[in-house]
Amino acid sequence: MRERLGKELLFLDGGMGTLLQERGLKPGELPETWNLKRKEEIIEIHRQYYEAGSDIVLSNTFGANALKFHDEDCSLREIIFAAVDNVKTARALAGKDDGRHYAALDIGPTGKLLEPMGDLSFDEAYEAFAQAARYGAEAGADLIHIETMSDTYEVKAAVLAAKEQTGIPVFATLIFDERGKLLTGGDVTGTVAMLEGLGVDALGINCGLGPEQMLPILKEICRHASVPVIVKPNAGLPKQRDGKTCYDVTPEIFAGWMKQLVETGACIIGGCCGTTPAHIRAMTKACRGMQIQVPTEKTETIVSSYGQAVVLGDCPVIIGERINPTGKKRFKQALKEHDIDYILKEGIRQQEQGAHILDVNVGLPDIDEPAMMEEVVKELQGITSLPLQIDTVDQRAMERAMRIYNGKPMVNSVSGKQESMDMVFPLVKKYGGVVIGLALDENGIPKTAEGRVEVAGKIIREAAKYGIRPKDIVIDVLTMTISSEPEGAITVLQALEMVRKKYHVRTVLGVSNISFGLPYRPAVNSVFYALAMQKGLTAGIINPGSEEMMKAYRSYLALMNFDKNCEAYIAAYADYKPAGPARTGSPASGKTDSAGGASGTGKDRKTGEMDLRYTIERGLKEEAGRLAKALAETEEPLSIINQHLIPALDTVGKRFEQGTLFLPQLLMSADAAKEAFAVLKDTMEQSGIVQEKNGKIILATVKGDIHDIGKNIVKVLLENYGFDVIDLGKDVDPERIVETAVEEDIRLVGLSALMTTTVVNMEETIRLLRKEKPDCQVMVGGAVLNQEYADMIGADFYGKDAMQSVHFAQKVLHSGEKES
Repeated sequence: MRERLGKELLFLDGGMGTLLQERGLKPGELPETWNLKRKEEIIEIHRQYYEAGSDIVLSNTFGANALKFHDEDCSLREIIFAAVDNVKTARALAGKDDGRHYAALDIGPTGKLLEPMGDLSFDEAYEAFAQAARYGAEAGADLIHIETMSDTYEVKAAVLAAKEQTGIPVFATLIFDERGKLLTGGDVTGTVAMLEGLGVDALGINCGLGPEQMLPILKEICRHASVPVIVKPNAGLPKQRDGKTCYDVTPEIFAGWMKQLVETGACIIGGCCGTTPAHIRAMTKACRGMQIQVPTEKTETIVSSYGQAVVLGDCPVIIGERINPTGKKRFKQALKEHDIDYILKEGIRQQEQGAHILDVNVGLPDIDEPAMMEEVVKELQGITSLPLQIDTVDQRAMERAMRIYNGKPMVNSVSGKQESMDMVFPLVKKYGGVVIGLALDENGIPKTAEGRVEVAGKIIREAAKYGIRPKDIVIDVLTMTISSEPEGAITVLQALEMVRKKYHVRTVLGVSNISFGLPYRPAVNSVFYALAMQKGLTAGIINPGSEEMMKAYRSYLALMNFDKNCEAYIAAYADYKPAGPARTGSPASGKTDSAGGASGTGKDRKTGEMDLRYTIERGLKEEAGRLAKALAETEEPLSIINQHLIPALDTVGKRFEQGTLFLPQLLMSADAAKEAFAVLKDTMEQSGIVQEKNGKIILATVKGDIHDIGKNIVKVLLENYGFDVIDLGKDVDPERIVETAVEEDIRLVGLSALMTTTVVNMEETIRLLRKEKPDCQVMVGGAVLNQEYADMIGADFYGKDAMQSVHFAQKVLHSGEKES
């Protein structure tokens, strides 16, 4: 089917859960078991979709993975084989066995958060998806459709599993909210870049929104995607009527919106929750024969993390150079002593000083570089959303880091040596990335600009053999020190300009090499940096803590109108007071950051050390514990909690709500606060001090739902704010929740649901609580809920995110009154 992708409009099927509910699927019953127990009805649903015009029908295997599916009567293999066979049987019954209608293996999320946010490792997620993909391919699936993903890390594990275990096409769709954000903070640009780098055949959006709400997100996807785009909206937003989940977008209205989505750029369309064969029939009738917008190759050079994309374009970007042992005695010591917190602090410091990407090099002769690289990449991605540059010559270290990296990294580097290209290019092709090409080969570094440009061309041509496009190559024409090579700067500047004009690729330089061996190096570095940017330097690998370098950078942006109205320049230097010609570091603005230290330094003004609030806000667990212990020697533990821990969490919470900080950072800050609190708790217990809890709260994922991501996030934050959380877990009977609420005299219950099929149990729980514990309030949350839905099922509060739940708990349990 690959030959049809992006050339003609293809139709997917619609919802499965909605139809199973209508046919008697019980709350909490595993839908996948119907593939064996009630296979005739599953076949009938599939047949109706084929007859409604679907080209691709998905198997009833959304939850069929080892982490979610557990049934005593059948194995996972039996379920997946039966599910795929049911689709193929339906295809034959519908008379669609013509080689142009396809049976797809459906793969949904695990329902768990991956490390470092949750307790599921990347490798465990990969194995679960790999097993399902193998079974699906063995059963005869024509393609794999990975859908309803809310985390770039989880979808990466699923895509890798599908591609490594099978040779069939792989589709991937995710749940973006109306802001174009994933649950874990990912944006459209970074997600598209990562998925294309991994080699998916098509990508897009499904679930969570109706077709109208998906339109602006589709436009954003199409701006960046070079592969066919998939759109699978819900039939509007869910509502609850007479104990049933309903959707308000009719087949006719749905079809009208789908026409607009095709006109906007969708190549593969179908439906998700609430859509039926009637919706698909109306859609195919309205859209059949429409000409698609054939996907075009986009030329943006993009690197990304889980929550941030950096476009390497005309406006230069900064790659922070400080996470690198070369010439750094203290950093070498940190690597040898496994002082990860020191490395993390270097990353945070560079982010605050203005870096856009962080170079990561942990190579020392006497350490296990692959293991250290993997650990540092994971830890850095827990506390910063900046993309990383994986900097190593060790093949194993490079592959391990690229495999577990959450996003599309920069890779430093490949040279024009055949051995180097043979090693690096297969990794870049497999995992995706923007690779730095060094202008040297078996003959060394060419003396002339023309020679370096020729090596660059050799790298670009060889990369093309692997299917790596020029947009994913950034050329380093290699900075040579002028102390030993007087023409070195002139040659580099000429080569920069020539590479950009001849090959139209982006460029990078290790800027500070130019001054090696000279006194007062920052003066030479900053002038060379400005000259290089003028000649087309895209990314400078520099120390963002160098005042001279940042002056050159900010001045260049202002002069070339990249800094509109000189806003960034003015913000940096409005209160600047020169402190002497040899001063380094960030400009002193006289402002303080939220941690109480000098802006961008994270240091206490009195001691010069990082303070506790700062370490909590940045998620530095070990440092937070150490500082809490030190503070407890001179201050009361309760005072430390109220003056440091809670204000830090409040700051992080506000930034999360404002969209300037993402879920991984929120949870890492919570972990740092927990580390500090554990130290203070020990001190209080030794002194006989008892901390009063803010009140008890029950949390539970409702009966039939095994997705506890949202509940666990809320739990972490509530506990950090001093609430006593009774976590009843997932798949919890309404009666158990009510009994616990009565026994513990609970005044607030939090309920979570991710599946529309289980919201009925949420409503039943609320009904029983109203009857048995009328003074108890209920807050609800989950991907399938909205304010209108929450009102319909009788909830007191609907929380769009975890911090809103904390605020509501504070209102209810601190006021002592029932909220109206």
